[in-house]
Amino acid sequence: MSRILYKYIDMGGAKLMLHNHNLQFTNASQLNDPFDCHPKLIDYSNVPERTRQGWLPEEWWKLKEVNDATNLRNDTWLCSLSKVNDSILMWSHYCYNHKGVCIGLDIDKVLESTPPMFGTIYLNPLVLDVQYRDIIERPNKYHNAEHVFSYQWEAKAKDWEYEQEVRLVMPQPSFMYARLTSEQAKRNDSIDEREIRRYVPLNGDCFESIYFGVNVDQTEKEKIIQFARSKLNPQIKLYQMRVDDNAFRLQTDIIEN
Repeated sequence: MSRILYKYIDMGGAKLMLHNHNLQFTNASQLNDPFDCHPKLIDYSNVPERTRQGWLPEEWWKLKEVNDATNLRNDTWLCSLSKVNDSILMWSHYCYNHKGVCIGLDIDKVLESTPPMFGTIYLNPLVLDVQYRDIIERPNKYHNAEHVFSYQWEAKAKDWEYEQEVRLVMPQPSFMYARLTSEQAKRNDSIDEREIRRYVPLNGDCFESIYFGVNVDQTEKEKIIQFARSKLNPQIKLYQMRVDDNAFRLQTDIIEN
């Protein structure tokens, strides 16, 4: 059975995503939560004697590990998706007060679409379910070395648990798939490499469904419906979100052909 994950997005971003057949990856240091992928999520104290070499002191090793973790964060791009399509908070925060859309993606087909050279380390992005916890419970790098990388990428505070996030993680993606935003292209100053996003190309059948927000503009909605059915994926499922009359929740109505 296919695993469907969801991208909450504003109308402008949705049109670009659908028309360009791609999925945006953002540098881990540029996310809206400053704790995301932070180097201090890992404990580098108590360096084992066997790790030290020659005259190098323990403090040097601690600093090296923190620098390595910082570099890992700066060299990693990721895409945030969700397991749910009916979160009132997500619709409010990421879809501009329910005016955007939520796009359902078949994650297996997304991985099949990923070009072999999208990343320089892994053939495909890693798929990690975010683990919500108290971030002060840090794993010791020297006792849990095999879990350190994934922990840094997947740990978030419990305040974010409502998002039910799943991340596609790609260390060191290729510059072949880098693209400036329209705002960045207009700038005259130099741009930090971490600000430049990566876009993985997708086949049309990666797009499994589109959900339209309660307050979506009807003209824009009809344009997307026409494009999705004629040029994206003829089998795509389309839904309209609506307010439940009896509870604080959202309901979905299927949009028939």
